[in-house]
Amino acid sequence: MDFAFTEEQEELRESARGFLEEFSGSEQVRRAAESELGYDPELWKQLGSELGWTSVVIPEEYGGLGLSYVELVALLEMMGGALLCAPFFSSICLGGNALLIGGTEEQKQQHLPGIAEGQTRATLAATEANGRWDAMGIEALARADGGDFVLNGTKTFVIDGHCADLLIVAARREGSSGEEGISLFVVPGDAPGIERRSLPTMDQTRRQAEVALRDVRLPAGALMGEEGAGWAALKETLERAAVALSAEQVGGAQRCLDMAVDYAKEREQFGRPIGSFQAIKHKCADMMVVVESARSAAYYAGCVVAEASDELPAVASLAKAYASDAYFKCAADSLQIHGGVGFTWEYDVHLYFKRAKSSESLLGDAAYHRELLARHIGL
Repeated sequence: MDFAFTEEQEELRESARGFLEEFSGSEQVRRAAESELGYDPELWKQLGSELGWTSVVIPEEYGGLGLSYVELVALLEMMGGALLCAPFFSSICLGGNALLIGGTEEQKQQHLPGIAEGQTRATLAATEANGRWDAMGIEALARADGGDFVLNGTKTFVIDGHCADLLIVAARREGSSGEEGISLFVVPGDAPGIERRSLPTMDQTRRQAEVALRDVRLPAGALMGEEGAGWAALKETLERAAVALSAEQVGGAQRCLDMAVDYAKEREQFGRPIGSFQAIKHKCADMMVVVESARSAAYYAGCVVAEASDELPAVASLAKAYASDAYFKCAADSLQIHGGVGFTWEYDVHLYFKRAKSSESLLGDAAYHRELLARHIGL
C-alpha cells in the first residue's frame, strides 16, 4: 500500500482546508452549534451541490463521484480539524454506508442520488438506552404483519436523528438473540409512529437524538436484504464508520496540537515564552508522536476499506482505539498548556475537548475496540 496521497488527493485536501478555514471558523462553528438545527443549511448546501463532498464515495451509477475511501478519509481529517457542524458523518458514513452495503438495488437507486446531492440527510438508528454497539444491544422489535413490517422500540444517541430525512433502523425478530434475527429497514424520517427528541449533550457540535418507534408500519420494500440476516451489513457499516471517525479524530488532535504550540509561543512567563520550558516542549513532542501514529493508523484503515480487504475488522478497531486515545490526550494536554484560559468560553480548546470526549464514546470507546481487536486476532 502507498501511503502518499496523489496530486489530486492533495489538491482535494488543500481546497477543503481553505474552504473550512473560511466557512467553518470559530465564529461559524459556535453560531451553528447554538442554532436549532445544529448546522448552517446554506453551508450544507454548498458541501453537496457545489463542492460535491457528499458524493465522494457514492458510485457513479447512483449519482456520485465514485472515488475511494482514501479521499473520504482525507476530507474527514480536514473536517475534524475545523469542527465542521453538518450532517455529513451521519449521512455519508452511517446512513450512506448502510445503504451501499446492505441496501437492495431499488433502495440504492431511490435514495443514494439524494444523499450524493446533499438533498437527503440520512443516519443510522442502531444504539439504544443500553449504550451497547454490539448485536446484543439491539432490542427494538420488528414483526411481520401481512405483507408489512411493524417496528417498536426506542433508539438513542442517533447522530442528527432530530433532522434526518431517512433513518436506517436496526430491529430484531421477536424471540431472537445475539447476531441472529436482526434486520435493517429504510424508514422515512416523517413516517407515522416516529417520535423524535433532541438530546442534551456535552458536545453541541454534533447533535444526537432519541427516536421512538410506536407501531411504525413499513411496506415489505423497506426491508434491506434478507429478513433476520442484517447483522453482517450493520457490522461492516459500523466498521467503516469507525475508520471515518478515526480520520476525523486525527484532524481534531492535530488542531489541538497546533493551538497548544501557537499559545506556547505567545504566552510569556518569567520573561520568556512558556514554549521554551522543557516541560512544555516535552508535552508538545509527546502530542506530536501520538498524532502522527494515529494518522498512520487512520490512513492505513482508509486504504483497507478502499481495497475491500478482509483486514477491515481488525484495522477499524485498531484505528478507532488509538485515535480515540490520541484525540483525548491532545485535547487534555492542550487544555493544560493553555492553563486557566483554556477553560474559558473565549478560547476554542474546550470545544475540541468536548468533541474529543464525545467521539471517544461514539461507535464504542477505546477499551471496547481493543477487546474486539483482541478477539479478532485470537487473544
